[in-house]
Amino acid sequence: MSTMQQQPQDYSADAPVGSRLRATVGSTRIEEDIFGRAFDGRIMSRLWAFVAPYRSRVIVAVIAVLIFTATQLAIPLIIRYAVDYGIAPARDSGLDMSHLGRAVALFVAVVIANAIANLIQERVVGDLAENVLFDIRRAMFGHLQRVSLSFMDKTEVGRLMSRLQGDVNSMQEFLETSVMAVGDFALLIGIVVAMLWLDVQLGLLVLSVLPILFIVRIFWIKKARDAFMAAHQSNSIANGALAEAIHGVRAVQSMGREELNLGLYSRLADRVLSTHIHAARLAQIMVPIVDTLTGIAMALVILVGGSMVVSGRLEIGGIIAFLFYIQRFFDPIRSLTLQYSVMQRAMASGHRLIEVLDVPKAITDKPDAEPLTEADDGSVEFRNVVFGYNPDEPVLRDVSFRVNTGETVALVGPTGSGKSSAMALVHRFYDVQDGAVLVGGRDVRDVTQDSLGHHIAMVLQEPYLFTGTVIENIRYSTEHASVDQVIEASKAVGAHDFIMRLPEGYDTLLDERGGNLSQGQRQLLSFARALVADAPILILDEATANIDSYTEMQIQKALQRLLEGRTGLIIAHRLATIRGADRIIVLQKGSVIESGNHDALMARDGLYAGLYNLNHGSFDDLGTPSDPNLAS
Repeated sequence: MSTMQQQPQDYSADAPVGSRLRATVGSTRIEEDIFGRAFDGRIMSRLWAFVAPYRSRVIVAVIAVLIFTATQLAIPLIIRYAVDYGIAPARDSGLDMSHLGRAVALFVAVVIANAIANLIQERVVGDLAENVLFDIRRAMFGHLQRVSLSFMDKTEVGRLMSRLQGDVNSMQEFLETSVMAVGDFALLIGIVVAMLWLDVQLGLLVLSVLPILFIVRIFWIKKARDAFMAAHQSNSIANGALAEAIHGVRAVQSMGREELNLGLYSRLADRVLSTHIHAARLAQIMVPIVDTLTGIAMALVILVGGSMVVSGRLEIGGIIAFLFYIQRFFDPIRSLTLQYSVMQRAMASGHRLIEVLDVPKAITDKPDAEPLTEADDGSVEFRNVVFGYNPDEPVLRDVSFRVNTGETVALVGPTGSGKSSAMALVHRFYDVQDGAVLVGGRDVRDVTQDSLGHHIAMVLQEPYLFTGTVIENIRYSTEHASVDQVIEASKAVGAHDFIMRLPEGYDTLLDERGGNLSQGQRQLLSFARALVADAPILILDEATANIDSYTEMQIQKALQRLLEGRTGLIIAHRLATIRGADRIIVLQKGSVIESGNHDALMARDGLYAGLYNLNHGSFDDLGTPSDPNLAS
């Protein structure tokens, strides 16, 4: 991952507005470097793995572009032939129609071959690029679905999206222009050879202007790169500020920051404008320089070549061919200069893409892993488990307990005691450092992850709904579930009535993350999803934490139906909701300190009793918390 350099900021009241932009408008983080090395063999070899399945298309494209280049080189020579052998003799004996006819036939054939070759290479290269990009996107998406959650915990979603979209698009530009670069290089070499073949002295005279171009390019390329980088950075800063302002619009309006933020963002926008104008001007500098050098070369050819024609050393057709070649001579140089920047961007983008593809899958199936089956029970057991996201700082310390099939067990404890971490280990989102977690009597490391996912259903504190219809979200984990099964599950958890009141019922399209539903409705849908999955083990991670009291009553009824015949593991934010659990396990600082049912733990008057009294006492007569911060 790229390291981010933090610039010191002056946040004092007297500081210029521009120096305080980071603190007031939004993020100024520059997401990625946009230029890498011009060529990196390791990256090219990795990218070739995606291109290799289409090598036949690459060969066809290269042959087509070489034919296209050959036809471009041939046209001036055909014109030279027509002038010298068909038109020039007209002064003495009239036009030589046989030579002119041959020249016209050759010209038509070359033009047709040129058009066909160009069509083939554009179509083949376009299809090739799209197929390779599709394979890269699919490989990255598939890999990211399987990488460890520890990687996802430490990685910004925006950065991953940038790589999946922006970097892949940079590769598209590279793939589409790389074959043309072969043609440009062949055209440049071909023009040099053709000019030297026509006349060595005149050819060397034309080539004498090249050092001027190279000297200019040496000074230009660094300034241009700095300008392009500054434009990219200013754009990234403005986009970050815009995104934060949009996401935080409620806070902006509540604090009356609209006008101030507009002024601050205008400064960022002005910076974007100035840097982009500067970059655009530098990008255009090479055009008049190349045009000037082209004019100088043509003038030299006309002056020197004209005298050679007068002295009889060169035919007039040769001069015309030279002029045609000079007009095309600087085109491949300009194109290859642009291709250099394209390749630099592609190498940087390729490096970032490979970084993602090389992220190790920390949680993988053993070669001899076997799937859990319906014959395996729903028991869960922790045996002397030691676990920490940082192995040197364990979150769970020598934790042991067993949940029997069909038993409902709640885990409670202060914040940071390891409750959610324990539930993550059951689903094997992480591996333990010591000890073992068993599901159905089998170590989770010895069973396949897919079967473990089908054996366990989870309902989280923040239900995640996807853009799609209600019915698609309910059967998200069980695509083969029938409509009748979905409706039955919805009725069982009390979701059917509100679903039928939606505009299209079960076919209602949900907004992003279910934004057109209330929190309680989203949670009921997640319960219906868990019921349709019909997993023998159900994990509820603070599933009622953000629910109002009335909705909580509905969800409590849904829970009774949901837990029937299943093993239940519940993390409760409100301790009153787990009074009926068969057993309550109390965690503190990663260790089990109490275990028993509600009555037994209250009689013990230990940590649980203290938490329960504190939690229960924070509710007023209407059943709403008077101080939600008191909840564990």
